[in-house]
Amino acid sequence: MGVASRQSPKVVVLKGGPSAEREVSLSSGRECAAALRGEGFEVVELDAGPDLVTRLAEISPDVVFNALHGRWGEDGCVQGILEWLKIPYTHSGVLASSMAMDKEVTKTVLRAAGLPLTTSRLATKAEIEAAHVMAPPYVVKPFNEGSSVGVYIVNEGANTPPRLSDDMPERLMVETYVPGRELTTTVMGDRALGVTDIISEGWYDYHAKYSAGGSRHEVPANVPKEIYDACLDYAVRAHQALGCRGISRTDYRWDESRGLEGLIILEVNTQPGMTPTSLAPEQAAHAGMSFGAFCAWLVEDASCDR
Repeated sequence: MGVASRQSPKVVVLKGGPSAEREVSLSSGRECAAALRGEGFEVVELDAGPDLVTRLAEISPDVVFNALHGRWGEDGCVQGILEWLKIPYTHSGVLASSMAMDKEVTKTVLRAAGLPLTTSRLATKAEIEAAHVMAPPYVVKPFNEGSSVGVYIVNEGANTPPRLSDDMPERLMVETYVPGRELTTTVMGDRALGVTDIISEGWYDYHAKYSAGGSRHEVPANVPKEIYDACLDYAVRAHQALGCRGISRTDYRWDESRGLEGLIILEVNTQPGMTPTSLAPEQAAHAGMSFGAFCAWLVEDASCDR
């Protein structure tokens, strides 16, 4: 059941949390809370901690707006708590969140749906540091974190495997590096909002994503119609294959020299960033929807059993 019919529902905006993406989640949460107040909602901001269940019981919200990013908030854990408490919530449900957060599971699902992906495998830190686990160029990254946290690029011709930082997890994803442009498409409900070309100096990393001036977003992307349409189509198909709800964002690399064959899905984000420099709100604005209306739509779309 949605919440569209309720008079000024009380909304808890969940933000922060214990993941590696805590800071950007705090920023997302502040922005969304302000936007929802501007739309007439009663809003309580809640930093998700160990007392989450107790705090939700005290506040007794009509709906939870999930502005968490990374593990626990994006991987089905919080979604499970909200299902148990029977509080309607935004974005994807337990299963879709869990699958999309695990990049290897995501690839299995998307590959079965006939979508284009690059070769990858899981390996331990020891294996990765001992010898090349695949021919360079390749990328090493956590398989269950988002936002380019801890990404290593091993360039073509590299003689030695990478030295990984101590805070990297024990099991990691290694995938063939895909050259080209960074494109992304947001899906809202059952429609794709557009395609953005993300133009940054070098790798589109965590800093480029979340710092003002870290990257430039060209909306709509200046790409051939065939590529633009394929991005829209693939994003909707990925959203549906994973069973996503609310909004999701599908990220691509596109190697222009290979045409449509060069368009590869990197990952699907079920909790896209909602900060001033974020991609999903930009695409909503391009589609004619203000940030406040975008956040309000998510609240009205909220439900249990997602």
